Amino acid sequence: MTEQHRVVVVGGGYAGVMAANHLRLDETVDVTLINPRPNFVERIRLHQVVTGSDDSVVDYQSILGAGIRLVVDSATRIDAASRRVELGSGETLDYDYLIYAVGSTGAAATVPGAAEHAFPISEFEHAEPLRAAVAGAAADAPIIVVGAGPTGIEVAAELAEEGRRVTLVCGSVLGPYLSTAGRRAAAKRFAKLGVTVLDGPGAVVTAVGPAAVTLADGRELPSAVTIWTAGFAVPDLAARSGLTTDPIGRLLTDETLTSVDDPHIVAAGDASAPSDVPLRMSCQAAIPLGAQAANTVLSRIAGTEPAVLNQAFTGQCISMGRDAGLIQLAHLDDRVMPLYVGGRVAASIKEAVCKGTVAFLAREARKPGSYFWLKGGKRQRRLAEAVALP
Repeated sequence: MTEQHRVVVVGGGYAGVMAANHLRLDETVDVTLINPRPNFVERIRLHQVVTGSDDSVVDYQSILGAGIRLVVDSATRIDAASRRVELGSGETLDYDYLIYAVGSTGAAATVPGAAEHAFPISEFEHAEPLRAAVAGAAADAPIIVVGAGPTGIEVAAELAEEGRRVTLVCGSVLGPYLSTAGRRAAAKRFAKLGVTVLDGPGAVVTAVGPAAVTLADGRELPSAVTIWTAGFAVPDLAARSGLTTDPIGRLLTDETLTSVDDPHIVAAGDASAPSDVPLRMSCQAAIPLGAQAANTVLSRIAGTEPAVLNQAFTGQCISMGRDAGLIQLAHLDDRVMPLYVGGRVAASIKEAVCKGTVAFLAREARKPGSYFWLKGGKRQRRLAEAVALP
């Protein structure tokens, strides 16, 4: 009788679903996927939920391969010594290998008043309350978006395109990842939409009230709805389980994505920190990481040496409303180029990317091993640079 190998995947986002599907290359692997929600959430569409242009929900039946067991529950602790996952329901799951793919969430708002008076938009559960708050505000009511990364830019543009009066408080700079040319294009689009963009040293929120925000330079801005998009964090499951993490809680691994503590635990996605030099948090990184984490597990089961991490970036896709977008191009190692694509063409590309991510997962569910990813991101150069830093 063929020995079966139990693999538990913790987290049903982009990395977790890809990993679970890819594991089916080996018929001796029994795959269990743990996720707190019964449906897959397209986090890259959450800004669309606010205006009602998309619900960001996909049925797991359409993207999970046959035979994968879905457990709708929360993992509360990983008992590495016993190879067991403890669940919020009180149940436990034993494993031979575990793939840690818990993803990321919004950073805790530590600015006074932000937790009480600002709306986050990093999780599916945040989107509907925010949508209701916006719908309940007067048509000309001022809306403040705090944070000018991709999420802040997309939320601000989506609301402004609906005719809302939006101010984007950047913190320091509009689109920190963007090139100078890309940043100018974003500013031009916001000017067309009527968005007020505040950047520079004084454009840092120091307090949030029920009807206004206060900036570092003393300005007080009226706000009927304040939306908080500043920063990302990761769940603390690894730290609570006694596993080694980086300073923000990502599971520390080697270059094969294997935990530095335990060869039976492999990580993928936003909550992984290979060699303490993590990739940029994004579904662009998470999906290939999921496939590579699965390959590491499959190699260990087969008794072969796992391959080291090898993947590349192409840039960043940002929606700027339904009618425009911004595609910031980058070198394979994620250094930005001065080149970008904007306007309606970029909007079409962004929509194709959003559809493509789900299509990749669905295809891997139907045909394990069909997914391929861009490689050659010069990972060794990045590692050398990280070691050289003081």
